[in-house]
Amino acid sequence: MPSAADLIFVALLGVLVFTPLSVRLLGDAGIGWHIRTGQRILATHAIPRVDSFSSTMAGKPWFAWEWLYDVIVGQVEATLGLNGVVWLTAVAIAAVFAWLFRLMISRGTNFLVAVVLVLLAVSASMIHFLARPHVVSWVFTLAWFWILDSSERDGFEGEDGAGRRWLWALPLLMLVWVNLHGGFLVGFVLWGIFLLGAIWTWFSAREGRIEELLQKVAAGKRVRSLAWVGLLSLVASLVNPYGWKLHRHIYSYLSNRFLMDHIDEFQSPNFHGAAQKCFLALLLIAVAVVAVRGRQLRLSAGLTVLFAVYAGLYASRNIPVSSILLVMVVGPLLPSVGIGRGFFQRMSSVEGGLRGHAWPIIGIIVTLAIAANGGRAGSSWLMDAHFSPTRMPREAVNYLERNHVPGPMLSPDYWGGYLIYRLYPGARVVVDDRHDLYGAEFFKSYLKMMHGERGWEEFLDAHEASCVLLPRDAALANILAGSKGWKSIYADDVGIAFVRAGAKAAP
Repeated sequence: MPSAADLIFVALLGVLVFTPLSVRLLGDAGIGWHIRTGQRILATHAIPRVDSFSSTMAGKPWFAWEWLYDVIVGQVEATLGLNGVVWLTAVAIAAVFAWLFRLMISRGTNFLVAVVLVLLAVSASMIHFLARPHVVSWVFTLAWFWILDSSERDGFEGEDGAGRRWLWALPLLMLVWVNLHGGFLVGFVLWGIFLLGAIWTWFSAREGRIEELLQKVAAGKRVRSLAWVGLLSLVASLVNPYGWKLHRHIYSYLSNRFLMDHIDEFQSPNFHGAAQKCFLALLLIAVAVVAVRGRQLRLSAGLTVLFAVYAGLYASRNIPVSSILLVMVVGPLLPSVGIGRGFFQRMSSVEGGLRGHAWPIIGIIVTLAIAANGGRAGSSWLMDAHFSPTRMPREAVNYLERNHVPGPMLSPDYWGGYLIYRLYPGARVVVDDRHDLYGAEFFKSYLKMMHGERGWEEFLDAHEASCVLLPRDAALANILAGSKGWKSIYADDVGIAFVRAGAKAAP
């Protein structure tokens, strides 16, 4: 008998791999350069330290800070194609929300409340249902919070339970996380939150009664344990190809005000969208719970809510992590509904007793087998993961590739990864979405050109773009169409390609 968590896993996995959502997962071109980076690492047996994809940054230092994810996804794509990339992403997403539901039930959340909150979290997170390494950070964020929260609960109950023993697994998790995605910083934020909670308990506990004295002793022990775990995790985070320079690089990137103000995913959420409205619903629920039952919140839980709210409102890309943390904190504090209360309590008891998880295993194996068979099951074609021809300039790139149009290729940064996936190593791009590599000054000049501002041609001349591929309705496309120095060689409803007027036309 499948548990509700199993059904959530199977349902999400099926929807993400067998429906048009599989194309949505490939809606970000950045996965293109991740794939090619991983395949380059596999071919050379070396982690790149300089850029080789662009003509503008060729040979300059580059931090491939998600190299382990790149290797995994590069091997998966080489073996299973884009179907495999979508499958891997879908498994990670399904695992996060199925596990989230399971953890909420184990912490006493009412069954119906848990279902509603998880559905809201899934809906809010769909804004970043993309095949990118950030989905791995969702898994690690949930794992870190579960371990830290469980160890704190054991400490309050005076038990040396599994939660406190799992605490020492955090440095090992950090060793993997730091090489998968820059979101490992969230782990240190959560560690700091729970350390502050332990310190507060240590200082605020009185010594008048034996129970309070024991609580103070336990809190002191917990502070020492967390301090050691944090130190070991910090050391583990240095075990990456770039050492402490990776931390400096990420700090420099995230503290660059120009980049943060101009990269879409770092913008605050626009609450006109459906996903953002679901996140807003979670925010309102969290505020209501804190207002009504705030006294029952431990300091660590309250700080986690504050962090989740701030992170989600600061940048849209943080909405999934914020949703996961909010649901984990407020779920156990929400009261059971009156209608069917006994039924849902029995459902929670049944859910907690189911352990086998055969259905998710079967789902993983079946979908993997279909992906390995080219997306077919018998005579039926069930999986067809591909880049959307309405979002990516697929036909235009087909033309450029077929007619051997030389690079460097200039396109919007959000198309650069797709061009790398399709054309590397035959042609290099002028720019892509590795904003930390190109830097603020480069993007100031790039945006000036893309907006058609005075002096726009300086960027094209400085970086010697041989071919320019633009969205059909781009301001720069209209300018180049009327320029004597450029001529159009291809156009469709998605993109239009230009070469310099003196270049030989492709047949």
